[in-house]
Amino acid sequence: MERDALRSLVEAVLLTARGPVRADAVSLATDGEAPEAEVEAVLGELAASWEEGRRGVRLERAGGGWRCVTPPELDHPLRVFHGIAGRQRLSQAALEVLAIVAHRQPVTLPEINFIRGANSAAVTRTLLDRRLVRYAGRKKVVGKPFLYRTTQEFLLHFGLERAEDLPDPEDLIEAEVAADA
Repeated sequence: MERDALRSLVEAVLLTARGPVRADAVSLATDGEAPEAEVEAVLGELAASWEEGRRGVRLERAGGGWRCVTPPELDHPLRVFHGIAGRQRLSQAALEVLAIVAHRQPVTLPEINFIRGANSAAVTRTLLDRRLVRYAGRKKVVGKPFLYRTTQEFLLHFGLERAEDLPDPEDLIEAEVAADA
């Protein structure tokens, strides 16, 4: 497949996809005419070209693939245009539970409760409903509590490619201590 045709296909896929676009999926769509490495190279080129100047759309890696996003400075005008009154923000408790799940996954509700020092059942249910965490089986201990993990929706919400991209909590504490000194 010629490079310009592949570039057009990749752009079309990015603009019509419902989730992150993976290079292997685009390669399959070309019946193997475009190898995965070539698709990945085109995605990288598009990301670089869309970063130049003040564009209204850019590409970022998230959730194991590439997705189109808008720059943060366009958030307010886009919300007004689309009639979105406000955002559903995550509560402090929800952020705490998400941080625990993200850094300790898989983790059980009793473990989350112990770390937080508070009952987190309602917050965990809300995070399940919002598809930011999911069940990941049961722990093989007495009572067999559910294990929880983060989801691809979590990765997309926070713009991460994988959960391992989260900063290490110890590094954040060291940076804060160094900044206060």
